[in-house]
Amino acid sequence: FSTAADGQTQVEIKVCQGEREMATDNKVLGQFTLVGIPPAPRGVPQIEVTFDIDANGIVHVSAKDKGTGREQQIVIQSSGGLSKDDIENMVKNAEKYAEEDRRRKDRVEAVNMAEGIVHDTESKMEEFKDQLPADECNKLKEEISKVRELLSRKDTETGENIKQAATSLQQ
Repeated sequence: FSTAADGQTQVEIKVCQGEREMATDNKVLGQFTLVGIPPAPRGVPQIEVTFDIDANGIVHVSAKDKGTGREQQIVIQSSGGLSKDDIENMVKNAEKYAEEDRRRKDRVEAVNMAEGIVHDTESKMEEFKDQLPADECNKLKEEISKVRELLSRKDTETGENIKQAATSLQQ
């Protein structure tokens, strides 16, 4: 687990229960925030999230920043669990929405990949700006604009379209 933005000093950990691909479609059992992460480029901090379920069904979740050793945790008590009907409904919904969930997951993964490529490309352009020919720089800026345009329509664009644009920029 890591940060999603440059300079991010905290992360929110949500503990969910359910069968759907996306966390928003599942039941949130608890959440907490790990604070005090030193500012760093996105993806650099290493955060270890651990889940432990004891014999009584009590869930212990901890998040630890490997760099600082700072740790936060939550204990989620069993509230009697889900009924058999609730579980059956969750499974049915997971089956019913499996294709939609897969498309949404693909789109989210493509957006994350594209945002990372744009970020990396801009960083490299800044780092090597004195060595990069102006026409190449303009070409990259144009490609970045195309990817950003697709990202602005990320709810309507397919994951495949976003991946293709990001891969083109990466090359």
